[in-house]
Parts: sequence; structure tokens; C-alpha cells
Amino acid sequence: MPESHLRAADQDRAAVAATLGEAMSEGRLTVAEYDERLARAYAARTFGELTELTADLPRTISAPAPPPAATAAPVPAWAAHGLHGRHGWPAWGSWSSTALIVLFIWAATSLAAQELLYFWPFWVIVPWGGMLLMGRLGARAGQRPGR
Repeated sequence: MPESHLRAADQDRAAVAATLGEAMSEGRLTVAEYDERLARAYAARTFGELTELTADLPRTISAPAPPPAATAAPVPAWAAHGLHGRHGWPAWGSWSSTALIVLFIWAATSLAAQELLYFWPFWVIVPWGGMLLMGRLGARAGQRPGR
């Protein structure tokens, strides 16, 4: 830092605040110490006042070792064939299991009410199934020779 009697700028105060934040995140300062020093940093007028705030901290704060490189997990065969998997079976399986669940809920509530209630599962089953069907037909059209 320059001579201690020279006036500090906002950029200098921000640099000291960043150093204090790193020191706190490393466990070198408690939250109370950090708060007190941060308030003093933003109130500081000279480089000397800023230097006092970091005098007991190491000059170069060691960066943590980089995490080990992640190894890519093997891709299942069905996932390698696009959004819907090979022939779309995983997506259709999710659709059919959800359809069974909502149908069961509708049937159970209709039995409990002792009357047929509004068939709301339609709004879950039909649009989702339609989208899957359109995706499957579109994928099939893209596989045709000559297109």
C-alpha cells in the first residue's frame, strides 16, 4: 500500500473489505470481528487506517485446492437416444403410471361420494399422452429415408 498518511479511495476500502470477507470465510475472523473491521474499513480515511485492519492477516490468503475433476457417469443406453429414450419407453412408462394413479384417485373419490364425479383425470392423461404421441410421430417421421 502507499504511504500511510495518504487518503484512501472507495476502491481501496472495497479491496480491504474483500480481504476481510475472505479471511472470515476461511475462519481467520469471527463474525463479530469481521463486522467491526468492516465498519472501520468503510469509515477509514487513510491507507494507514486500512493497513491496521489487515495487519494480523496473512498477505496471501491461500486458495483452497480445486476439487477433483468429476468423471462423467456412463449414459444408459435408453438415454443416449434423445429426450424420450429408445422408442420413448421411459416417457410412456411415466405417463402410464401417472395415468393409473390419477384414475385410482378419481375412482376412490367417486366411490367415497357414492356418485361419479367430474372426470378430471382427462386433463392430465390426454394432453400429456398427446404430446408424447406427437413427439413419437415426429421422431418416426425424422427417421424415414428421403426426408
